[in-house]
Amino acid sequence: MINEQIRDKEVRVIGEEGQQLGIMSSRDALALAEEAGVDLVKIAPNAQPPVCRIIDYGKFKYEQTRKEKEAKKKQKTIEIKEIRMSPNIDTNDLNTKVSAARKFLSKGDRVKVTLRFRGREMAHMQNSKYILEDFAESLSDIAVVEKAPKVEGRTMTMFLSEKRG
Repeated sequence: MINEQIRDKEVRVIGEEGQQLGIMSSRDALALAEEAGVDLVKIAPNAQPPVCRIIDYGKFKYEQTRKEKEAKKKQKTIEIKEIRMSPNIDTNDLNTKVSAARKFLSKGDRVKVTLRFRGREMAHMQNSKYILEDFAESLSDIAVVEKAPKVEGRTMTMFLSEKRG
């Protein structure tokens, strides 16, 4: 809220250089702002009494959007990368998948390891659990098992995330 939109009886006022001007009526604060040729902006509406600042509103909005953009740049979105395997995977293929998972984890992403069963492989699902356990064991230096291997329909899934030291 700015200038005439502020309807509170009393407000705590902060000057242009950040100095405390104390608690005064909103009418007096608005008069001070107009005298300085800038706006009265409510910056903390939930405070008791609400906090208003005497600043140039356009400049204030610009600074605010710039800060938001900077914060957005510094954010890291964590993605979930999926690695799919079949129960009859060979050792070298498994090592290739492990190195791919290592790369994903080092970038800060979570890894979903999926073991897909087809046809007669469905009868030996529990015997294949060791594949996922070996996978997790080979990455135990940089990763921790977030969700243990779990069977869902035709797949067995496990989640790994980066170890935080």
